[in-house]
Amino acid sequence: MLEALSISLNKAAVLGFVSYIVGAAVLFALFQFIYTRITPHKEFELIREGNVAAAIALGGAMIGFAIPASNVIAYSISILDFVVWAVIAAFVQLLAFLTTSLVLKGASERIQKGEIAAGIYVAAVAISVGMLNAACMTPSQN
Repeated sequence: MLEALSISLNKAAVLGFVSYIVGAAVLFALFQFIYTRITPHKEFELIREGNVAAAIALGGAMIGFAIPASNVIAYSISILDFVVWAVIAAFVQLLAFLTTSLVLKGASERIQKGEIAAGIYVAAVAISVGMLNAACMTPSQN
């Protein structure tokens, strides 16, 4: 049992885990920072005020980013590979919000007003796009 544990927790494995989890945490925080600056409404301010729609919408965006980012970690060949694809995942999420805002007129204003339906729709689009994004970020089968 100890031998198996020492094999799975070797120095390279632990270093790889630490590198990826720290990289993921930094990119996750950076995504949240950029996302909350690009959207017209102030998510954290609204959430502190108890705005459920803002929490749902931001939560969906975070999940929509985390799904492809986790997929990229599983398939990446290096930290740089992971970072590049995670940045692409973040960009796709930002595009998803901008597109959703065109489809659902006044999405940001509706979220500011606390319209839960708008928050759910924005979150559902973000999660759906994240799932599709993750499916597209798999190694080539050539």
